[in-house]
Amino acid sequence: MNFSFYSASIQERLEKLQYKIETASRKSGRNPKDITLVAVTKGFGPEVVETLLRMGIVHIGENRVQEARLKKEQIGEKGIWHFIGHLQKNKIKLTSHLFDWIDSVDDLEDATLLSHFAQNMGKTLKILVQVNVSGESTKFGTTPELAQSLCLAINALPRLEILGLMTIAPASPDPEKVRPVFSRLRMLRDKIESQSGIPLPVLSMGMSQDFEVAIEEGATMIRIGHFLLGPRKESFIKTGGTKTFL
Repeated sequence: MNFSFYSASIQERLEKLQYKIETASRKSGRNPKDITLVAVTKGFGPEVVETLLRMGIVHIGENRVQEARLKKEQIGEKGIWHFIGHLQKNKIKLTSHLFDWIDSVDDLEDATLLSHFAQNMGKTLKILVQVNVSGESTKFGTTPELAQSLCLAINALPRLEILGLMTIAPASPDPEKVRPVFSRLRMLRDKIESQSGIPLPVLSMGMSQDFEVAIEEGATMIRIGHFLLGPRKESFIKTGGTKTFL
């Protein structure tokens, strides 16, 4: 690959993405600066992450702990790293060490372990609770009914800063069909804030195929992979079979 050509391609895609973010924000009466872009770099090497950082994209999303570890060994402590995959108990210690945000907490036992390791490391982890709004059996996430109690429990744990909710909509060629998923997460967030008093400013929802609708429905954080980076390669390291999400 001619990497300088690929970098130019990323810049072009980024400009198109920023235009779409601005359009969706203005359409819903929002400020595009309120939308945080998390670049999903699963399957791309550290040189791609470095390119994104130089372009000012500092939020990096990974769902494979081992892949993130190898990238950070080469890149160093640059950027803000989000874990967006399903937490595995045998990797929670390393996950706590590598990442700044854990965007996919759906279980109190996992949250308790994160708190334990964060205390040992003297760091505070930013937490999003993953909610399976659509009820799909193929997706992880707590139920909407249990989300508030989980938020309350996490809020009481030391060294965890709960900041909001995350959801993944069903795959659909028509983004309008998943709009209700995003609106339900927003309404759930509003309900939890009202009833619990916990501020939850972050709504992480929307990916490459549906981020515009998600922004219109209140997303403050979007997770973008192929729209920004092009077709995903196989991982630059070989891993065993795991569920993937983005």
